[in-house]
Amino acid sequence: MELAGIHHVSAITANAEKNHDFFTRILGMRLVKKSVNQDNTSSYHLFYADAVGTPGTDMTYFDIPMAGRTYSGSSSISSTSFRVRSRESLDYWRSRFEEFKVPHGEIGERFGRPVLPFEDFEGSRLLLTADNGNGIPFGVPWNQAGIPEEYAIAGLGPVTLTVRNAGPTARVLTEIMGFREIGTYDAFAEGMPDIRVFSTGEGGPGGEVHLETRPGMPPERPGRGSVHHVAFRVETFEEYSKWDAYLRQNGFRTSGEVDRYYFKAIYFREPNGILFELSTDEPGFDTDEPLDSLGETLALPPFLEPRREAIEASLRPLTISRT
Repeated sequence: MELAGIHHVSAITANAEKNHDFFTRILGMRLVKKSVNQDNTSSYHLFYADAVGTPGTDMTYFDIPMAGRTYSGSSSISSTSFRVRSRESLDYWRSRFEEFKVPHGEIGERFGRPVLPFEDFEGSRLLLTADNGNGIPFGVPWNQAGIPEEYAIAGLGPVTLTVRNAGPTARVLTEIMGFREIGTYDAFAEGMPDIRVFSTGEGGPGGEVHLETRPGMPPERPGRGSVHHVAFRVETFEEYSKWDAYLRQNGFRTSGEVDRYYFKAIYFREPNGILFELSTDEPGFDTDEPLDSLGETLALPPFLEPRREAIEASLRPLTISRT
């Protein structure tokens, strides 16, 4: 069983309207599903991805209007990145961020690749990673946002995990989840251990986890802009059916097999407390909506459809326009 890369990253927003505007109008991603948090149906769950909802391109947000601020710390997914095709793409994005007054850093380098750090309106720590296309293939750019295709976001890149003690997390990545440790690069903070890089699937940015060690750092207090979990791709239902038993045999408490309708999932926490998910590539986001109208109406999986009237009544009005 080999995980095929990152499937999606899920985070928290306190303002779904501004979140939608940022990801669709400014970043040029497509809203491929407007649904609800299946564990709390009074909250929206928004999914942004490429043009067709390809696994590995999907950033999702739970809408929690009362969410407080995030206090950064350890035991966290401290950075999420997005893939672009070239170093020249970063010049385009730097100019775009300046035009839209998006907070950003300078173009730099991580693990030998050009990168551009930036933040959304809630302080989420985000990153553009220039990718030469090796490894996991790019997604299909969404061409309705006015961003030239050669510069468009083409998928998720590495996630960075920040932990106090990297050893237990590294062992789970390599000995349980089958990642390969492929190198290191200089730490962000002076005097800290090098950041370790782990890869899975066909490799490249779409299959990487970067592990930062920060001894003594207090745990993150999550809120708006924080990342809730990262999911990794399981390509077949046959492999998916084996993962839950395998994790339990190795001492992990899991959620069991959870059917999210658009994919099947298994959740568990690694030793530093970060929530991991294993998700299937199929069935996909077009299983209940035509591809050309993804995300335009409130989509509910069949097991929630009988409760549609009550669910819609419990949701606050959400006004978002089609990009």
